[in-house]
Amino acid sequence: MARVSATRSTSLYTLLLISSLLLVSQTHVSSERVLKRPPIEKGLSWGYYTLCPLIGTIVRNNLNGVFKQNSGVAPGLLRLFFHDCFAQGCDASILLNGDGEDDEKQHDANIGIRSEAIEVVEDLRSSLSLLCPFASVSCSDILVLAASEAVYQLGGPELDVPLGRKDSLTFNASAPDELPSPFSKTDEILEAFAAKNFDAEEVVALSGAHTYGRAHCPTFFNRIAETDPPIDADFRNKIAATCPDEESFNTMNLDVRTPEKFDNMYYINLLNRQGLFTSDQDLASNSKTKEIVNKFASDQKAFFDKFADAFVKVSQLNVITDKNYKGRGEVRKRCFFPNKRKSSRTSVEETVLELAQQI
Repeated sequence: MARVSATRSTSLYTLLLISSLLLVSQTHVSSERVLKRPPIEKGLSWGYYTLCPLIGTIVRNNLNGVFKQNSGVAPGLLRLFFHDCFAQGCDASILLNGDGEDDEKQHDANIGIRSEAIEVVEDLRSSLSLLCPFASVSCSDILVLAASEAVYQLGGPELDVPLGRKDSLTFNASAPDELPSPFSKTDEILEAFAAKNFDAEEVVALSGAHTYGRAHCPTFFNRIAETDPPIDADFRNKIAATCPDEESFNTMNLDVRTPEKFDNMYYINLLNRQGLFTSDQDLASNSKTKEIVNKFASDQKAFFDKFADAFVKVSQLNVITDKNYKGRGEVRKRCFFPNKRKSSRTSVEETVLELAQQI
């Protein structure tokens, strides 16, 4: 009996010791993560929504079901995020619908923007308004959170993003002119990013977002006749078979190896001359970027770490916050319209509600 008690005591001691070590290890990892956080813009913070402390969990759980049903929404959300932030800034202006005129979504650079991804952001806003009615969560913050989950839930790094953005009051239909073109060579891409304070390693890491998703023929048909940057012969034939002409709206996977997973296979593709866009493949040839491509191809953790920091940096481009929002921003009640301009549908719904309340 004494021997059994001694054994139990030893087991309990061992369990407590292991638990303590795990706690210390977890605390160390958490502290290390905090120390590695990149600097943030004034008005943003890591714990902005004190009235909705579970905001990240709510977004994650909602998107888990969405991605299980349609994994293609994930790259759609990541593209929506980047095309919002790199154009006018991370202000959800890309979500605004025009009032009889073209909005940012109609720009040529936004060809193929997924309507499902746009709807998901509004669905999340609706859910958060019910679950966190006093938090006033902006559409721009929701888009950033959704894009971070689109990376993490399909195999990428977990992204810790600061929050506190406001939504723009207007859109700029020509703002997507700022977006890099899939036909551009590396020097032009680097110049465009350098204007927003991104270096070559960050550019190559962000380009790795093309590790999943699809593209339409008009954006890569030129690769059939292209020799610089080089292209694998079988890959060229596959493009030609998919795209009978430049106007075809057929699609191809951006990543020929793991098209539904966020990983470093994109860089393996480039080393095998199987980059779908000119802007992608040229990274493996340019002297300023080719060694970075090799590094990320052989070290997925290095890619993930750099992508995580670059993502947070993108998420802070020209943000509107509590510090500078007057006359510029708000928290929209619906993501598709500024609060001062309601859709006709919304007006009808509110009129019916008012009449119902009077009966």
